[in-house]
Amino acid sequence: MQLLKLQDVTKRFRGVTALSHVNFDLNEGEVHVLFGENGAGKSTLINLIAGTFALDEGRCFLKELELGRLSPAQSRDAGIGVVFQEFSLVPQMKVVENLFLGREHKSAWGRLDHKRMREEGQRALEDFGFNVKIDRRVGDLSRAEQQMIEITKALLFEPKILILDEPTASLTEAEASNLFRLIGELKAKGVGIIYVSHRMKEIRTLADRVTILRDGKLIATVPASTTSDEALVSLMTGRPLDRLFPEIPSNPGAVRLSVRGLSLAKGLVRGASLDVRAGEIVGLGGLLGSGQSDFVRAIFGLEDITAGTIFVDGDNKSRPTPGAMLDKKITYFPADRVAEGLALTRCVRENASISSLWLNRFSRRGLLRLGEERTAAKAVTSRLKLRPPNVENYVENLSGGNRQKVLLARGLMRDTDIFLFDEPTVGIDVNAKFEIYELMRDLVKSGSAIVMVSSDLQELLHLSHRLVIFNKGQIAADLTGPDITEDNALKHFFSEELPVSRSFDKEEAVYDSTFA
Repeated sequence: MQLLKLQDVTKRFRGVTALSHVNFDLNEGEVHVLFGENGAGKSTLINLIAGTFALDEGRCFLKELELGRLSPAQSRDAGIGVVFQEFSLVPQMKVVENLFLGREHKSAWGRLDHKRMREEGQRALEDFGFNVKIDRRVGDLSRAEQQMIEITKALLFEPKILILDEPTASLTEAEASNLFRLIGELKAKGVGIIYVSHRMKEIRTLADRVTILRDGKLIATVPASTTSDEALVSLMTGRPLDRLFPEIPSNPGAVRLSVRGLSLAKGLVRGASLDVRAGEIVGLGGLLGSGQSDFVRAIFGLEDITAGTIFVDGDNKSRPTPGAMLDKKITYFPADRVAEGLALTRCVRENASISSLWLNRFSRRGLLRLGEERTAAKAVTSRLKLRPPNVENYVENLSGGNRQKVLLARGLMRDTDIFLFDEPTVGIDVNAKFEIYELMRDLVKSGSAIVMVSSDLQELLHLSHRLVIFNKGQIAADLTGPDITEDNALKHFFSEELPVSRSFDKEEAVYDSTFA
């Protein structure tokens, strides 16, 4: 049975047509994948279904009932659950409060039934295989844990239609496999699922049909089982894409960044040591919570260091701050570009230049040199192929991939030699990924050093000149050359036998007693 049908749907924003006469339908018990580049119209389409946006033209049918404009509440009451790529959680509230926000259970006397919500919420988390405590504050959770809360929130009220927008972007392989199990169970119950993803492996695992959008137009709806990866990419981009990962030659030079015996508060990282050379990409992998992201954040001065030393070009920076590291030509790109990286209500130009404004190039005697700022922003965003190429456009109007490019532009607006990437391609399309990989290749060729944290194992395997595996806060392996294989990586991901943290002599590294 057909659950949903959109007929000749059109949506415009400020004179820009985001969707033009698009047709889409969803059947009971199927996974219908939306596939397209960032900015193709996927987010607009799911926002129309979720009731966030109103149709400008076209018709919408839920089963055989034609609907007018849906509000988010009406959409939810109609049995439509949505998990957006950008989370809709309240950081200051507890997990249980977020799960039932706007749908709180009440007692016979009209008071909130906290006991029932706690029991139902905890049971749902356990049933879905998510190991998150019901009373934790959401703002204290990792991005992956917040993703689990969003999914649980959508599933808690048994939707008839479930929309998942890049739901595995922050999940490990094991967590993604658990989600795929849940999707299989939902399909068996007749739930229709609209699934947005750029990952071919997921499409092959889950999809029954795939609808491809390009520039706001419907290109095709095809069966997943008989359409090749190459054909899907060609339909998405309008041209063939020979390969996803470019060749990035390794040309290691002098050690630019040296970390010795680094330990963080709460045992997030213990005794981790790493050298990063000019002209190489060092990939950091591991299961969720293994310490790889905390490690790069600590280097940039965003986590509390309890022991260890950090040298940048031989200069001791063991009490790092973001400002000091920027001055040492180090830039960090956070995994959560919305919460930590971008000011969505400000324009591209301001976001790109925000960490460079005190440089003489952009300010004199406390006054901003607006023309110089605009010229530099245009040059950098042109290099990154920002779409649309307008530095005065508000970042909130951009797709996920183009938001990521704005974040990258910030590191290119100033003289930077060491780049710390945390999930650089999370939630962006195949073509945008390739463009970011090409940027990394160019940076390495120019002698820059790159540290890259990624939950995408294939990304780590294909781009890393050295692959460092974190396990329970410690470095479990440092793989190079032919040893960088999927089997070796996974073996160290799950190994229970960790290497004993090596000690260092006084000349190489010392624990700073001032951290105690």
